[in-house]
Amino acid sequence: MSTSTNTAKRIVAILSEAKKLAQEYRELTGRPLGLTGEVAEYEAARLLKLELAPARTAGYDAIRKADGRRFQIKGRCILPGAKPGQRIGKIDVRKDFDAVLLVLMDKNLNAFAIYEADRAPVIDALMAPGSRARNERGALGVNRFKSISQLVWRQSPKEVNRS
Repeated sequence: MSTSTNTAKRIVAILSEAKKLAQEYRELTGRPLGLTGEVAEYEAARLLKLELAPARTAGYDAIRKADGRRFQIKGRCILPGAKPGQRIGKIDVRKDFDAVLLVLMDKNLNAFAIYEADRAPVIDALMAPGSRARNERGALGVNRFKSISQLVWRQSPKEVNRS
């Protein structure tokens, strides 16, 4: 992510406030505010040293400058007591990308794990027979995504209680 130190600090401050508002909104309404994707993109870029693509770039959300690898980034907030079978957002296989990153976040929208899956296994999983959600909507379950990917970042034990 190519931002100055002051800009990066300001982004973190804004996201911190947005996370608090999203938590309060969920507590009041029982519904998410719709901030997960933006937080996931920023966290993936920050933690994996990626550069975010300009808004609305077709096919990918970030790029790794070292090798030009292009990533679609998906985020999922895993709430305590959540039912199994949660799905991630649509993966558009018609667009150009090299891999998909799944950023898993806790109830406070803090990232605790990031998984990476190459394009080919993602497409194979989406095209496998048997699920309308996969085949027609491009939505994989979190556990299915984890099974075709590799863990590329995990929160260290000392970070577990951060807010």
